[in-house]
Parts: sequence; C-alpha cells; structure tokens
Amino acid sequence: MTETVRLVMVGFGNVGKAFARLLLDKEAELLERYQLKLVVTGICTRSHGSAIDPRGLDLQAVLETLKTSGSLSGLDRAGFSGSVMDFIQACEGDVLLESTPVNPKSGQPALSHLEAGLRKGMHAVTPNKGPVVFGYQQLTALAESMGKKFLFESTVMDGAPIFSLFRKNLALASLKGFTGVLNSCTNLLIGRMEDGETFEQALDYARSIGITETDPSNDVDGWDAAIKVSALATVLMKHPLTPVEVQPTGIRGITPEKIAEARAAGKRWKLVCSAGYDEQGQFFARVRPEMVGPESPFFSVYGTDSIVVFNTDVLPGLGILETKATPYTTAYGMLSDVLSALRD
Repeated sequence: MTETVRLVMVGFGNVGKAFARLLLDKEAELLERYQLKLVVTGICTRSHGSAIDPRGLDLQAVLETLKTSGSLSGLDRAGFSGSVMDFIQACEGDVLLESTPVNPKSGQPALSHLEAGLRKGMHAVTPNKGPVVFGYQQLTALAESMGKKFLFESTVMDGAPIFSLFRKNLALASLKGFTGVLNSCTNLLIGRMEDGETFEQALDYARSIGITETDPSNDVDGWDAAIKVSALATVLMKHPLTPVEVQPTGIRGITPEKIAEARAAGKRWKLVCSAGYDEQGQFFARVRPEMVGPESPFFSVYGTDSIVVFNTDVLPGLGILETKATPYTTAYGMLSDVLSALRD
C-alpha cells in the first residue's frame, strides 16, 4: 500500500530548488522501493511569497513559475497570507524542511521555525547549521517528547553520512578529535586563485554555481567553517560550542603573493578546521588558513571537494572525502533524513 507523506518547506533557495528537482527525479524510485509518495503541501519563501495546496503542489510548475513571474502566489490554493510562523500553523504536513539562510550568531529564525514544526507534530529536517549549534539539545528533547525526529545530516559536508554514521555504525566509538577542510566555497576560491583568477573573479564564479552562503562573507571570513566545527563538536563530542568561541580566521589574507610562496615550497593553502583535546586534556577548536604539503590528505582536495578525518578510540584515522559538492548533494542529505525519520 502506498503511503503519502506531506512535506512543508520553509525556504526555497538553491537547496530548496535542488530538493524539488530531486523529488521529481526520485518519484518513481520512491514509489517502487519504499511505496512512498512524497508531496509538498506548502512552500514559504522570503522573496517569492508562499503557496499552500493540501493536495500537493506541482513542483515542476513551482520551478517554472520562479523562472518567469517570480511569485508563488498564483499556485496558492488556501488563500494564505501571513508570517512564516503563520504559514507553519496553516500548512498541514508530516515533515518540516527548514532551509532558510544560516545565522551563525544565534541560529534564528530557523530555530523557532523548527520548534514550531515539532510542536505541531511534524518531523523536523534542516541543512541549517544554526539551529544545531544553538538549539541541538532543546530541539532533540522536544522531538523526543513529541515522538518525532530532528535530523540535520546536510549541515556538514552536504549529503555525506557523518552524523548518521556515528549515530548508527559507530555507536560505541569515542571521538577524540577531528580535522578537515569543511568549507567547499573557500576551497574552490583558493583553487581558482591558484589557477590565476582574482579573488573577485573566483567569488563571482562560486556565486554563479550556487555554492556560496546567502551572505558570502560567512564563507570568506570562516564563519561557515566555524559553525560546522561547532556542530560536530556539539553533537558528536558532546561539547557545546558556538562559532564565536571558535574565533575563525578566514581567507582574506591569502594573497597572490602567499599563493606563489606556497607553490614555490611545494605546498598549498587550505582553510583547515580542527577540534579535539590537546596533550594536557584541554579542548580546542580552530579555523585558520594553513599551508599543507603532498603528505597531507588535504593537499589534493580541490574545488568544491571537502574532507574530514576523525580520530576515535577504535579508529584513529577514519576519513570521509566528498567530491563535486552542489546544492543537489545537500538536497540528497535532506531526502535521506526524511527517509530516516519515516523508517525510525
């Protein structure tokens, strides 16, 4: 018997659009393998209005509409008007997908959106790192009390299974620390600057392929990397941490002269993220540019690739490499979370 699952989407930027395309691409497979029909009953955006259809929105029509008129109001079948919080209350659904821009200072308003969805009886899925850093314990406890799930696989390394890996396959592993290249945007910028582009040219290209944060300074100044470090430390190491505590150093200081110096030394610049316990047992977390040589697993991580290496008590050097990241890979992490919530 086919089960219909209603999805409610708050935010419909690059990742939201990619998720809509992914649902269209996987529609037949979801039906055949899982007997699932996933329908989007509502979409709420900051720039393009909102639309609610209890029968399910035509996602192809949604994508085409945004290319032409730019407004979703013509697809609304509920006569909706109001705030995002009003939308969450008005739109019936089983899973809330929250993909509004990240706020690295407080996690709002995404945190409140997810809380409202959970209180209404929906599972909560997000690629937004802010609510994980600033509301992980609160949202997890609320989800448990409601018999629902709060899942966020796409917050770090897009669709790569990091949080679920520790939650399931590495359940007894104790994480001592990690290091990696976690911000694909800055990795792309540095690589294109190595190839001769100016910083501005590289940033324009990153914007054109949808790889930057809504505010690119969050990438360039290290805040996106810092909030990813905070998310990993908070969830996997049970050490609550905020980006302000990480105090990241971004890549603005990587000049063409510094790139030339690194090349002359046979090395490359990377924005390296690290956290863990030092020899004195003190916890540390940092994000800063570092020169790495060919002996480093980070040396050949190029473009939008990213990597993380975990140090656990049972697996001292477990690495995960993701290549060719796009909003579509982030969308896959969200879909994976939806399926996990339904299976669990």
